[in-house]
Amino acid sequence: MLHRLEHLLGLETLTREQVTFILDQSKPFQEFHRHPLKKLATLRGKTVALAFFEPSTRTRISFATASARLGADIMNLQAESSSLKKGESLIDTVRTLEAMRPDGIVIRHSSSGAPHFVAERLGIPVINAGDGTHEHPTQALLDALTIRDRKESFDGLHITILGDIIHSRVARSNIHLLSKFGARITLCGPAMWMPRELESLAPNIRRVPKIEEALEGADVVFVLRVQTERINEPALSAEEFILGYQLTAERLRRAKPDALVLHPGPMIRGLEIDPLVADGPQSCVLDQVTNGLAVRMALLYHLVGGAPVDSSENSKEQSSAAN
Repeated sequence: MLHRLEHLLGLETLTREQVTFILDQSKPFQEFHRHPLKKLATLRGKTVALAFFEPSTRTRISFATASARLGADIMNLQAESSSLKKGESLIDTVRTLEAMRPDGIVIRHSSSGAPHFVAERLGIPVINAGDGTHEHPTQALLDALTIRDRKESFDGLHITILGDIIHSRVARSNIHLLSKFGARITLCGPAMWMPRELESLAPNIRRVPKIEEALEGADVVFVLRVQTERINEPALSAEEFILGYQLTAERLRRAKPDALVLHPGPMIRGLEIDPLVADGPQSCVLDQVTNGLAVRMALLYHLVGGAPVDSSENSKEQSSAAN
C-alpha cells in the first residue's frame, strides 16, 4: 500500500509508484466524463479554496469544474480583486482563507516555492497549480495521462520539448515526471532560453539547437507557450522565432508518423505552432483539457476526500460513485 500524499507540491520528489498511482486513479474519472450526468456527491460538504495569485483561465476553470463535479463548494480568490493589491502578505491572505475553514487549497503564485511555504504553515492539503518557473505538476500529470492513453509505455519514448524552456514550469514538471519512466528528452529552443544547467534536471536529457534535428524520430512533441513580451526582445524577433522554432507540418514529418503533439495552452497560432498542426490529426490539445479534469478530480478525491490508497478498493469506490 502506498503512503498517502498530504499535498501535491511538485513531481521532482515523487516516486514512479506515486505518479503511477495518480494516473491510475484518474482513469475512472475519464470514463465519468463520458456520462450524460456529470455530478457526484463525493465531496459534498467539503470546500475547496482556489487561491490564484497569478492570472489564469484554463487551470482555474479546470479546478473549479473538477471541484463542482465532485460536489464540493468553491471559495475563489483572484489576485486582481484581492487584498494583495493593498499590500497584504501571502501568509496573511492564506491564513484568512484558512480561517474560513476550507478543506483544501489550490494555489497558483508567481513566486517559486509559494505552495511549499503555504503547506508548511497550514493544516490542510495544498495543491500546486503553478509556482513561478518551478513546477506545474497537474499539467505534467494530465500530459502523461494523454500520452499513456496512446503509447504502451513511457520507457524509451523520445520526447522533444520546444520553445522557452528556461522559464517554463510545464517543461520542468514534464522533465521530472517522464524521466522517472526512462523517457529520452530532447530540448530545443533559442540559446538564451536553453542553458547548459537544464541537462542536470534529470538523466537522458540533451540540448539541440536546430528544430529539425530535435524532431528526428520523436514520439511526442511538446510545444511550449511563448510569452510575447520575451519574443520581442532585441535578441529575438517574432520573425526569427517563427523561422527557427515554429512547429510546422513540414517539420513535424521528421518525427514518427504517429507522434503526438501537445501544448499546455493557450496557443499562439502562427507563432509557436502552425494552425495546420494545431488542428491536425496528431494534435492532442483538446484531449489534454479533458484529461486535466480527470487528473484534478482524482487529486481532489484523494487529498480532500480522503479516498482509500489501495488501487483496487479505490477503483471500486469510484466506479460505484460514478454509477
